[in-house]
Amino acid sequence: MNIKTLITCCIILGYVSNVACQEKAFELTINLSVAEAMQKSMVADGRLFVFLNQSPDREPRTQTWPSKGNYIFAKNMIGFPADKGLKIKGSEGWSKTPEWAFENIPEGEYYMQVLWDQDMAESRISAPGNLYSEKKKITVNKASTVDIALEKIIGPYEVVKHDLVKTVNFKSDTLSKWWGKPIYLKASILLPAKYEDNPDQAYPIRYNVAGYGGRYTRINRVVNDKDFMSWWQSDQAPQVINVFLDGEGPFGDCYQMDSDNSGPYGFSLIHELIPHIEKNYRGTNTSETRFVDGCSTGGWVSLGLQLYYPNFFNGVFSYSPDAIEFEDYQLINIYKDKNAYINEYGYLRPVMRSVFGEPMMSVKEFIQYENVLGTSNTYLNSGGQFSAHTALYSTKGANNLPQPLFDPVSGEIDNSVAESWKKYDFKIYAEKHWETLGPKIQGKIFIWMGDMDHFYLNPATRVFDEFLKTTKNPTSDAEIVFSPMEGHCSQFSHRVVLEQIQSRLKKLKK
Repeated sequence: MNIKTLITCCIILGYVSNVACQEKAFELTINLSVAEAMQKSMVADGRLFVFLNQSPDREPRTQTWPSKGNYIFAKNMIGFPADKGLKIKGSEGWSKTPEWAFENIPEGEYYMQVLWDQDMAESRISAPGNLYSEKKKITVNKASTVDIALEKIIGPYEVVKHDLVKTVNFKSDTLSKWWGKPIYLKASILLPAKYEDNPDQAYPIRYNVAGYGGRYTRINRVVNDKDFMSWWQSDQAPQVINVFLDGEGPFGDCYQMDSDNSGPYGFSLIHELIPHIEKNYRGTNTSETRFVDGCSTGGWVSLGLQLYYPNFFNGVFSYSPDAIEFEDYQLINIYKDKNAYINEYGYLRPVMRSVFGEPMMSVKEFIQYENVLGTSNTYLNSGGQFSAHTALYSTKGANNLPQPLFDPVSGEIDNSVAESWKKYDFKIYAEKHWETLGPKIQGKIFIWMGDMDHFYLNPATRVFDEFLKTTKNPTSDAEIVFSPMEGHCSQFSHRVVLEQIQSRLKKLKK
């Protein structure tokens, strides 16, 4: 059968993506060793990752989202023989993202990288202390063997050195007691330019929450932005302390909220970390001059903190928040839909699109990547977005994992689990508590959303906006802005948020 006939047959049978339709595929054997310098740093038990991609410009280990040419294989291992190394031949027992296996890799050029995830303190594979190899180019055009070594170690986090930059490493008694081990909360601080010149002055504080998985080290990008820092140190910039909260949590991003699975992160933030920061860095220690903001995950968290702790903050600036009500959990109605992967019309449900509406990836594909990242071989402890959502919204399930909203393989939704998610459905929460909540959040809510949000987050924000317009006693004065043909977080800016806070502070003085 010639290749033209083969492709035609595959199209007819619907198997274009399967290995059966590859013109050629070959077996690959991997000889993995551990550099002598790394052997003492290696923990015997962990999860081994093999990454393949087809981009010469990126390290394969950093490509953990679905994208053409990115492939991940992973396997839990006990007793890795560091001094002897390991021969990988065949994919039995491996969790993987492609349909093909090591036994039949499609012909082509790839970049390979191997990572040993041995860190148990953090939720993601990029954690300090994990071992990895150099990126290696391989050509697959015959059965072959690749020699590759774990010879590098991910170093500790570093915060840029600057006179206006401080770091916080705070032991939370609440979280430590909940987990039965020491838990530390981190943050970074950017002080106002005139802070040292006014040793007796107390300052308003802005608490910034990162996009998904953002760490306290993101202050590095802010300080290294010459335009921003030129403005920040000018007379035009507001005299406000910036606190960059850390997103790390046991199942991915902690979302700065209380969780049956991750623990009382919200209580610890409000009652421990923030008082500690404001005491040590001359915050005004009053809700009147305390603000919260963020984009994406940070947009959801900042809005949630303002709603659930309405007297603690005096304003939220929420950009492109994650789904804030769950009849529109992106494109899933968790209370009525039967399957997360397949929509009511029988099509794969997309999870991401371009601003012109073209679907870029499906929920099923996205979850498969998270399934491979998780030591449970499911998204439930992948450290990814759906792992963190499930940890926050769900009750505890089996094996110390959160109860899954949907099956990691079939996508079938358990609507009984959806009931537990209602506690963080902002529409349900605000509607239920409006009589007491409404007066407390007047003048405090600003939300921005692009109407072509890449992750289909605008429908939920639209529904929340429609609800607020129906409120009475009081009628909500929330400012919710929708921008046509704008995507995810496209209008978020640290400077813009600080100028919004500056404007609010001026109004408070009048």
